[in-house]
Amino acid sequence: MNRFSAVQFRAGLLVPSNWATLEVRGRRTGRMVSCPLVVARYEGRDYLVSMLGTDANWVANVRAAGGDASLSHGRRENIHLSEVAVQDRPPILRRYLEKAPGARPHIPVDRHAPLEAFEAIAGDYPVFLVTRPAP
Repeated sequence: MNRFSAVQFRAGLLVPSNWATLEVRGRRTGRMVSCPLVVARYEGRDYLVSMLGTDANWVANVRAAGGDASLSHGRRENIHLSEVAVQDRPPILRRYLEKAPGARPHIPVDRHAPLEAFEAIAGDYPVFLVTRPAP
């Protein structure tokens, strides 16, 4: 199912504009690995969140690749991902849950909860800032 979603998100067909496919080099195989994700826009910046926590394969691959990856939604763009400090994650996690309904069963905080509730779980859910190279 992930493979089908990755193709659909990459093409940008019949999906919301904040659904995209992350492509990152696999840390073991060296081959490009694709993963469908929801891009959360917060205060004018884009973020990727691991709804499955720190053990998600794409998180380990991004860390091993030094943050170098690409993001596709109709077109492919090279990006750099920087991990967000735990103390800065709560408002981004809340925004992510607003935009990614499929993530709600995986994150044990209601999207309407106060930021304090997100502070308690922020260390368990990696968040990455998406940086695009200057043209």
